[in-house]
Amino acid sequence: QVQLLESGGRLVQAGGSLRLSCAASGGTFTSAVMGWFRQAPGKEREFVAAIRWIGGSTYHADSVKGRFTISRDSAKNTVYLQMNSLKPEDTAIYYCTARYGDSLATKTSSYPYWGQGTQVTVSS
Repeated sequence: QVQLLESGGRLVQAGGSLRLSCAASGGTFTSAVMGWFRQAPGKEREFVAAIRWIGGSTYHADSVKGRFTISRDSAKNTVYLQMNSLKPEDTAIYYCTARYGDSLATKTSSYPYWGQGTQVTVSS
């Protein structure tokens, strides 16, 4: 069974940086796409970024493009989300996701596997 465990969320000041980690286990991820979504209080869960395990192709939401970067370390079965120039509106619970297939999907319904989430709070 695929398991995803996020870490790295905390309180940070606006303009600061954080790196989130997602440790993946229980599956073979060579044909997987890994993603990050976030959900702010009172809002729907939204796509942040996705990466193909093989080849490393990525796609980032417009709202984070140029500030956030998704990457993976195949040897560690870990996906990262480097977040720079953080803004208060980035405050949310950040979720790691996984799906099998080639598409860098942006819909929550495309991802069957989810972690429990990690809280990121950006103070102004």
